[in-house]
Amino acid sequence: MVTAVAHRGDPYEHRENTLPSVRSALLKGADAVEVDVRLTRDGVPVLLHDRSLDRLWGHPREVDALTLDQVADATRGGVPTLGAALAELDRHARGRMLLDLTETAQVPPTLAAVRAAGAGERVYYCGGLSAMRAVRAADPAAEIALTWKTSARPADALLEAVAPRWLNLRFGLVNAATMGFARERGLLVAAWTADWPPSMRRLLALGADSITTNRLASLQRLVARRARA
Repeated sequence: MVTAVAHRGDPYEHRENTLPSVRSALLKGADAVEVDVRLTRDGVPVLLHDRSLDRLWGHPREVDALTLDQVADATRGGVPTLGAALAELDRHARGRMLLDLTETAQVPPTLAAVRAAGAGERVYYCGGLSAMRAVRAADPAAEIALTWKTSARPADALLEAVAPRWLNLRFGLVNAATMGFARERGLLVAAWTADWPPSMRRLLALGADSITTNRLASLQRLVARRARA
């Protein structure tokens, strides 16, 4: 069965990367919720995709220039800490959280928050290559989805060093050849971010193991139809 990953929560119902968005996706049966992690100036991991608060919150400052208290003031408490998001995950009996990290500096406080929440079994990681190397160095048991954005194949030496469980591909890069490459190396294949049924059907037909989407219900309907066929 394909893993249905809700991209930044449930962004068509609630603002992305917020607790209501995460909660909504989990209540709707997402197998995992992908969230983006940034650090505040005082080193607290929070949920935010962009460097700045401008697009989502109308505040032009970059999050790493603001303390957690300043971020809370600027967003009226809308940007949650990773700790709060993990606490929300813990309130649900099923579902996991995929943490997207872009920089190595994000790794130590993120891993610390995961450890503090006791969430190691329900969390896995994707993002920048340097960040994934840092995750692997810090936690030999971490589950990693190696994000890959080009048609060139990752070198076997890189796969050995990072030891991912997943090859996490932009959805247009998933084809029979990349599926074969992954299978030969014992990797599961994750695809992001597919939002339209034709793309989802193609990925399901190819045997993708995980699909990240902004339209969770659409993916769930297609998966259910395939199961009944």
